[in-house]
Amino acid sequence: MMLKPHSLGALLVTLLALPALPSVPAHAAPAAHVAPVAPVAIAEGHTADQISRFLATFYGQHGPSPHDREYNVSQVLKDRQELSKDSDVLLCSQNAPLGIGIGPVTVAQAAGVGWATVTTQWAEGVTDTFTAYVRLDSKPIRLDDVICAG
Repeated sequence: MMLKPHSLGALLVTLLALPALPSVPAHAAPAAHVAPVAPVAIAEGHTADQISRFLATFYGQHGPSPHDREYNVSQVLKDRQELSKDSDVLLCSQNAPLGIGIGPVTVAQAAGVGWATVTTQWAEGVTDTFTAYVRLDSKPIRLDDVICAG
């Protein structure tokens, strides 16, 4: 028996321990074509522009009309208004503002909702804000919720 240096023996043991790799001939066919992954479907619904136009029309300059309050508001808000006789839940106030502005709309497709900050102007330059929410899948488009700032 012929003795081999330790380092060469260790190398041979290491090589023998490696898993065998399949040999690929130089003329082998290319790998099978993998089917493309289908794009993730994005929920259809109202766009930021549509929500912005809706909120501007809905709130106008002094607040929603009786028609808008009846037909363009979720049942949750109607029920909340029934419980809050002393204040207007759609305006987060007790009176009609002198003016109303709608901020930029944010749309969260994954949550299915869009929202914007609504700013109300009052006497002596006082302003207040609240957030108005619209469900992206509401048909027709309607105000779904209002969160008052303070």
